[in-house]
Amino acid sequence: MRAITVTEFGGPEVLRPAQLPDPTPGDGEVLVRTEAVGVNFIDTYFRTGAYAVDLPYVAGNEGSGVIEAVGAGVRDLAVGERVAWCAAPGSYAELVAVPAAVAVPVPDGVPAEVAASALLQGMTAHYLLNSVYPAQPGDTVLVHAGAGGVGLILTQLAAARGVRVITTVSTDEKEQLSRAAGASEVLRYGDDLAREVRALTAGEGVAAVYDGVGASTFEASLASLRIRGTLALFGAASGPVPPFDPQRLNAAGSLFLTRPTLAHYTRDRDELLWRSGDVFAAVADGSLTIRVGAQYPLERADQAHRDLQGRATTGSIVLIP
Repeated sequence: MRAITVTEFGGPEVLRPAQLPDPTPGDGEVLVRTEAVGVNFIDTYFRTGAYAVDLPYVAGNEGSGVIEAVGAGVRDLAVGERVAWCAAPGSYAELVAVPAAVAVPVPDGVPAEVAASALLQGMTAHYLLNSVYPAQPGDTVLVHAGAGGVGLILTQLAAARGVRVITTVSTDEKEQLSRAAGASEVLRYGDDLAREVRALTAGEGVAAVYDGVGASTFEASLASLRIRGTLALFGAASGPVPPFDPQRLNAAGSLFLTRPTLAHYTRDRDELLWRSGDVFAAVADGSLTIRVGAQYPLERADQAHRDLQGRATTGSIVLIP
C-alpha cells in the first residue's frame, strides 16, 4: 500500500511517500480502505517531535473509508460499512487498521472528504461548547482563528444557540468566511485586541475565550475575559504558552484556565458516539457546513503541512489516496 512515513523529526520535508505491506486487522480492529484523510495541527506536533512518538511511523490519525475486513471480536461493524475516525495512528495511508472502538458510522449523504475532516474538529467544537464552557443564549464569546476548521464549526454551533460570537482572523477573505459562519464581530490580531473586545462588550469582557492559537494570543485572551470568565486553551498553533503563574488568574478576576484535549472528552464509546452523532447529524441535515478548503494527493502531504502551518488554508484540509 501507499503511505506517508516519518523517519526523522523535522519540517514538512520529512513526510515521505513509501510502499508498505498491507496491514491486517488484529483483534478488535477493522481494516479500512481510506477514501479521504484529515490533516490537523496535531499531526505537525508529532512530525516535529513536540509530541512523543516512536520513529519511524506512518503519519496521521483521522480519516474515512469503507471497511474491507473485520478482526476477531468486532460485533457492531461490518464489511462494506462507511466509517470515520480521528484516533487511529497511521492514517496517511491507503489502508488503515482502525480500532473498532474509535470507528464511528458515517451517515448516507455525508461525502468522504467531509467525514474525514469533520470528526476531530467537529467533536472539538462540540466539547468546547457543550462541556468546557457550556455557552448560553445571550453570552458573548471570543473564538480565535475564526476561519480555521474548528473556528468555523464552533462559530456556527454557537451562533445557532443564540450566542454572540466575536472572532479573530488575519485577512479580509477569512473575515468574510467567519461572518458567513455567524460571527457578529470579526477582529484582527494585534496589540489592541483585548481593548477592542472590551469595547464591544461595554467594558465587561467575554464569558469565554476558545483559543487554539496559543503563545501569540494567550495574553490577549486573558485580558479579554470578564470576571469569572473561562479561557479554553485547546491548541498551540503559534507555539506553546510559556510557564504561567496561576496567581494572575486571581488578579484578573478569578478566571478559569483549562488546557483540554479531545481524548478526555471522549472517554468511552457512549461519549464518542454522542459527540460524533451530533456532528454528523448536523452535517446531514444541513444545519452545519464543513468547509473543506483544500484537497491534496496523498503524496503531497508535505505541501499540505506547509500550507496549514503557513495559514494559507481555510476550513479543513484533506489528503486523497
